[in-house]
Amino acid sequence: MPLHSLSPASATAVLGLWQLTESAEELWQWLPESSWPHYLARWPAGRDADRGRQWLAGRVLARQLLRELNDTPALLHADAHGRPFFAEVPGYGVSLSHSGEWVAGLVCTRGGVGIDIELVRPKAKQLAPRFLSEAERADAGDDLVKHSLYWSAKETLYKLHSRRGLVFKEQLLLNPFRLREAGVLTGHLLLENSRSQHPVHYLQPSPGYVLTYALAEASCA
Repeated sequence: MPLHSLSPASATAVLGLWQLTESAEELWQWLPESSWPHYLARWPAGRDADRGRQWLAGRVLARQLLRELNDTPALLHADAHGRPFFAEVPGYGVSLSHSGEWVAGLVCTRGGVGIDIELVRPKAKQLAPRFLSEAERADAGDDLVKHSLYWSAKETLYKLHSRRGLVFKEQLLLNPFRLREAGVLTGHLLLENSRSQHPVHYLQPSPGYVLTYALAEASCA
């Protein structure tokens, strides 16, 4: 089951989910043959077969999302920090994430996006002292889903702001929340000379997974 869903995240942004069941050979067929040399030259060397398939499915999904917004043929690139972008439509924002059998993507015509998908697992709770504040840890308690959501939301905020060196437990903070099937978290970015607040949308796309995404308020919302 390849493309699972395409849905509007706003008037100018589309969110997509891909359930990864294909081999790498099958995924290549979803891309124009003219794009193969570009992506082969950027193939993530050293990754195992599953990671390579996730990477390739992300390129396929990004193409599907772009086609919902623009007819311009475009190739996905990565900047010096590994962030994806379309060179042919430089004003567009792109964010991709993968975990387990799911690949998630978000594209906006005006830039400023972040997305993350996570498999719910004990690891998020085990690593909580490294990325959650004391208040966030108290709110998460023993709930593995909440721990995974906190982690995912901070990854999304990190991607949205594209700043290296952020300390997750001190500079990316989230208000306590009541867990539902879907909702909006309130995130805060604390920098040296500024503070900003950002809504982070979340949902549970499949049993055992959580997904979060955010849009730049001034552009994509």
